[in-house]
Amino acid sequence: MTVLRSEATIPPTERLPGRFRGFMAGFPSGVAIITATDRQGKQWGMTCSAMCSASVEPPTLIIGVRAASPTLRALLDSGSFAVNLLHERARETAELFASGDPDRFDLVAWEHESGYGGAHLYEAAHSVADCRVSQSVLVGPQRMVFGEPFRISTLTEARPLLYGMRRYGRWSAAG
Repeated sequence: MTVLRSEATIPPTERLPGRFRGFMAGFPSGVAIITATDRQGKQWGMTCSAMCSASVEPPTLIIGVRAASPTLRALLDSGSFAVNLLHERARETAELFASGDPDRFDLVAWEHESGYGGAHLYEAAHSVADCRVSQSVLVGPQRMVFGEPFRISTLTEARPLLYGMRRYGRWSAAG
């Protein structure tokens, strides 16, 4: 086995955040769009790859959201949000919601009914979990939000969209 070493094995403190970003890029994840509805009924949403399961009992997930995000403000004010897990053909939607385009909800198909945690992106998502906020914790410029799903909808059997190494990908058919 060959072990590769670089001069940056133990980087100076000022370089550590950049190295950490590169380290985490090597850990691919699924892609989700987090949506929330503010008190005036306006839809907010953002692309998120910082999501994980925290507990099966009670069912709890964690999402990472930039502390200054208007989507975060809407989901904390309303106490709920939706996690739209994107399928492999939804790259354009992921990029749109990552762009911050103020008209993003005018450019995608979505629905929001009473009792939803946020908008359901029914053409881009393979599954949606509506969640109640149970707690949140500030970590640097991010807020980790704990959500307890109260409804899970499977929309299609499509494979998930993946993100890693700073690019989008899809699940291999072989495997």
